[in-house]
Amino acid sequence: MANSLRISTAGVRGIVGPGLKARHALEFAAAFAVFLDRPGPVILGRDPRASGLMLREGLLASLLASGRDVVDLGLASTPVVQHAIQRNNAAGGISIGASHNNADWNALKFLGPNGTYLSSGEASELLDIYHLRKFEFKDWTAVGHLNYSHDALDRYIEDLERVFDISALSGLRIVADCSSGLSSLILAQLKQRHALDLVLINAALEPKAFAHTPNTNARTAGLQLAPVVKAIGADLGVLFDMDSDRIAVCCGDGEVVSEEIILPLLAEHQFQRQPGRLAITNLSTTSLLEDIAAKYDSTVIRVPVGRQYAMDALAMYPPERIAIAGEGTGAVMLPEFRFVYDGIASLLALASRIVKEGRTLKQMLAAMPAYDMCKSEVELDAKRIPELMAHLEDVWADHPRDTRDGLRVDLPNGWFHVRVSNTEPIVRVIAESRDGSVDPLMSKLLDTVRNYA
Repeated sequence: MANSLRISTAGVRGIVGPGLKARHALEFAAAFAVFLDRPGPVILGRDPRASGLMLREGLLASLLASGRDVVDLGLASTPVVQHAIQRNNAAGGISIGASHNNADWNALKFLGPNGTYLSSGEASELLDIYHLRKFEFKDWTAVGHLNYSHDALDRYIEDLERVFDISALSGLRIVADCSSGLSSLILAQLKQRHALDLVLINAALEPKAFAHTPNTNARTAGLQLAPVVKAIGADLGVLFDMDSDRIAVCCGDGEVVSEEIILPLLAEHQFQRQPGRLAITNLSTTSLLEDIAAKYDSTVIRVPVGRQYAMDALAMYPPERIAIAGEGTGAVMLPEFRFVYDGIASLLALASRIVKEGRTLKQMLAAMPAYDMCKSEVELDAKRIPELMAHLEDVWADHPRDTRDGLRVDLPNGWFHVRVSNTEPIVRVIAESRDGSVDPLMSKLLDTVRNYA
């Protein structure tokens, strides 16, 4: 793990120093400058991690040397960067930040001219340029220009205000755990502009000593967020990752909602207003989404795990046919924002549904089927992965299988998915049961995976 570095179509991610190095920032920025096929500046933003400044300097030097103008937003979440790309007719953007990983990690996220993540084809092209080192540095007369933007956050909030009646949410008491990250900057402004009853915890930006691991899973929400929500009698609790692009939530009594339920909760809100439209998600997301879609004559499209595959699917359909897209990690995209993963927008959409329906989050959950899901991970031995997958296919040969991303098997009362992570050197194992405990199935799967991985 100490030497881990992940270079894939999902981007570049690793532990800074032994894994992710300064040269990666220089070389990937040079490759990105060649990859971009249109004029316009490149937008840069970063989260508060200590290594962010170092990576920013490397990206900046290489982009300018390649003849690209750069607009630096400073501390800005990926959704803010994405909105800025769209608003400034930019050639693309790079967001520096490792979302749910600890402070020793960082990542480079590459964004296209429409502000979305690269498609799988685009990401593969960028990797080819990087590996072949097809860089095009300019002489001194053609280097790019650096500009700074100080209003990106304000303009982003104005985009939110055009979609949501934020002032109507002032009757809700909401606790937001900012995980020492960038959501605090956005939420503080929303609170001031709309007199929201919003309690921010872990709101101080931290470069190294995060308040806790910025992971939006049920365990972190239960330990960090739920006790505060229950103690002050809030209506809703929301946990953000460092980048504010995904959330976890809990009810007013402190009951933690699985991160898997965020997408179904918001999908129902979208389907109610837009019946018959599509939902796009990955192979590892709860099948509850299909149950909800069926109520509104809607369809779920499943793709391999990875945001580039969601971009591929989104490109296949007119935007007006899609109601929502997202993952079982608490990351959701809404068509109103041209399909940007945005935890702040997710919070506002969920709070808007609570206000509109006059029901608590707990009442909404009580009306939904309760499925049992378990997620686990095992350290990766890459040499044995093909053998592992072949063995699993043989064992489950009598059931419907999907091999686009590892192996997903559909069972009469559930499903499981075994795959290699795009962002960490691990094998992920996820299983769900629609009837009873998933533990026996999960135990069997983990025994098998550990024997190989």
